[in-house]
Amino acid sequence: MRPNYWTMINRRFLNIIYPILLIGVVFIVWKYRENQKPASQQTVRLSGMTMGTIQYNITYLHPEGLDLSKEIDSLLKVWNQSLSTYIPESEISRFNLDSCFIFESKYFHPVLSKSQEVFEKTNGAFDPSVGPLVNAWGFGPDDSMNPDSSTIDSLRNFVGFNKVIFDNEKVCKSVKGLELDFSAIAKGYAVDVVSDYIRSHDINNLLVEIGGELMCLGHNDQGKPWRTGIENPKVRPEEQKLYAIANISDLAIATSGNYRNYYEKDGTIYSHTIDPSMGYPVQRNILSASVFAEDCMTADAYATAFMVLGLEESKKVLEREEDIEGFLIYSDEDGKLNHYITEAMKDKIEMIDGQ
Repeated sequence: MRPNYWTMINRRFLNIIYPILLIGVVFIVWKYRENQKPASQQTVRLSGMTMGTIQYNITYLHPEGLDLSKEIDSLLKVWNQSLSTYIPESEISRFNLDSCFIFESKYFHPVLSKSQEVFEKTNGAFDPSVGPLVNAWGFGPDDSMNPDSSTIDSLRNFVGFNKVIFDNEKVCKSVKGLELDFSAIAKGYAVDVVSDYIRSHDINNLLVEIGGELMCLGHNDQGKPWRTGIENPKVRPEEQKLYAIANISDLAIATSGNYRNYYEKDGTIYSHTIDPSMGYPVQRNILSASVFAEDCMTADAYATAFMVLGLEESKKVLEREEDIEGFLIYSDEDGKLNHYITEAMKDKIEMIDGQ
């Protein structure tokens, strides 16, 4: 039976059009996949000084290598005008000289709120009003002071974050003479402020470090998590020996320790970490506390509190609080270095050989 004329025409048409359609489909798939690839990224590195003598280092990825150095410097200057105790006309300096202060910037209230939160959750171990005791023990502007018990008892009347009352508009103190110093949380807060600003420019892969406190978002220029070292707390600063390396994405890390800031007098070592409830430098077996959280202000505050609480109480807080993780280095009963890692961080922390 001879094939129908129109059937032959249709077959010829399909033989011609099918390869064209196939090429078109392949092109569309290729174009779609190309559009899904991330744009070529340039690595931008910035550095500078803030809070007087504290260095900052920033790395981020941007298709056009956008330079935000001037904007970040300006941002940190405004931040300092709010919270730096070294600037006489800053908001916090003026509050310390008065009984009440009405907020002028957007920075004072958030740090008060976070301080109150961590103060309560650590039973007062974190306390930004502890400054007078820190100064009395020689870790402030006057390093010659040697307080006796009566001096400590007197100064404790001016210490206690529960003596600070604030709302969305103003902050007041219930005890005249109380002063605030956010040095134990300030660097972490500044990291958050700078990170948020960089992210507002659609930059999602970045590392912001200010005075050793970090925010690590996204990935580095190799598409891998950011790597940051955790120091060995028993070596001299110039040795710069690491105890571990943290590989993290979308987390902040803050580390506190007594191994760098202390002095020895008459055979006694005095730590710069003061127990607000007792008024004396702490004597704990914990040497270093690294805390991980979604924001660096939280991590910074808890890292400071853990140095006051000690190992066992810090572990209890880590088990109770779901929004923080920790890596604690301590001296065991034999005087050897040991460490504690929360479960969620075990696959993110890489121990250095020999630890």
